[in-house]
Amino acid sequence: MKAAPLRAAGTAAAAALLLAGCSAGKDAAPAPGTAAATPAAADASGTDLVIGSAGFTESAILAEMYAKVLSNAGFHTSVKTLANRELYEPALEKGQIDVVPEYAATLAEFLNTKANGQKAAPVASGDVTATVAALGKLAGPRGLKVLPAGKAVDQNAFAVSRDFAGQHHLKTLSDLGAAKLKIRLAAGDECADRPYCEPGLKKVYGINVTGVDPKGVGTTQSKQAVKDGSDQLVLTTTTDATLEQFDLVLLADDKHLQNADNVLPVVNAKKAGDPRIAAALGRLTAVLTTADLTDLNKKVDAQRHKPGEVADQYLKAKGL
Repeated sequence: MKAAPLRAAGTAAAAALLLAGCSAGKDAAPAPGTAAATPAAADASGTDLVIGSAGFTESAILAEMYAKVLSNAGFHTSVKTLANRELYEPALEKGQIDVVPEYAATLAEFLNTKANGQKAAPVASGDVTATVAALGKLAGPRGLKVLPAGKAVDQNAFAVSRDFAGQHHLKTLSDLGAAKLKIRLAAGDECADRPYCEPGLKKVYGINVTGVDPKGVGTTQSKQAVKDGSDQLVLTTTTDATLEQFDLVLLADDKHLQNADNVLPVVNAKKAGDPRIAAALGRLTAVLTTADLTDLNKKVDAQRHKPGEVADQYLKAKGL
C-alpha cells in the first residue's frame, strides 16, 4: 500500500504529495526492489529513450508501460528511477531523461511555484482541461511538452464503510453533507488547516466534521478506525488498492473539491518530440482508467508481482 502524506494547495512541496492533488507516495522513498538513481547524463539521442520513474509503485508501473509501448513503436528504451520530482523534473529539462508519467495538477503547481514563488496563486483546479492548459504554458518555456491527459486520475479521496454507506444511502460527498451526520475524519493532523480537507468538506459539501483523528492519510490505522466505526470517514486516494480489505467504499467528489490530477506523459520537447512517441503513449493514455491503476497497484503492493510483469500483462490484455 502506498502511504500518502496530506497535500497542500499551491505550494512547491510537490515532492511531498500535496493536498492540491498529488497522491499517496508520489514523491516517497524508492519502493522496495527499485534502485534509486541520480540523474545520469545519458545520451538518449536518436531512437534511444530514457523513461523516468519516481520512487513509488504507481510511477514504476506507468514507467514500465511507457517503456514497453515505446519499444513496440520501434524505440530503444530504458527506465531510470529517481527518488522524487525535485530530481527528475530538472533531469527532464536537461534531456537526461526523456519521458515521465506525471499528474496534471501536481506538476502544474510544482512548476508554478518554481517559476513564480511559493506564494503564487494556484493554477490547478478540478477542471482537467484548464489545468492541463495551465501546465502546458508553464512547461513550454522549460523545453517540456505536455501530452494529452486521460481518464485515469490519482488524487485525494474520501471513503466510508460499506455498511455506513448503505445505511445512509451514500454515494457522493454531497449525499454525506445532506445526511447531516456528525462525522469524525481519520486523516493527517494537518487536514484541519488544508482547504481540500476539513475546511473544504465543510464549505463545499456542508459536511459536519466534528474533528480530525490524526491517524494519517490512507494508513492501515485510519482505515481500520472507519471499519470499526470509531471514525466515519477516511482521507485516502482514488487508487488505494486496499479499500476492499477494510470493506470501505469511496464517495464521489461530485463537486470537484480536489484538483484534477489526471495521469499524462510529459516529454523533453527537443529529444522526445517525435510524433510517433506521442502517438504510442496516446494509445495507452486513451485506455488507462483509475480502476486499472488501482488494480495494477494491488498486484504489486498486495500480491507482490513486479512492476514490469504487471505492465506487460496489462498491455497484452489491452492489445498494446
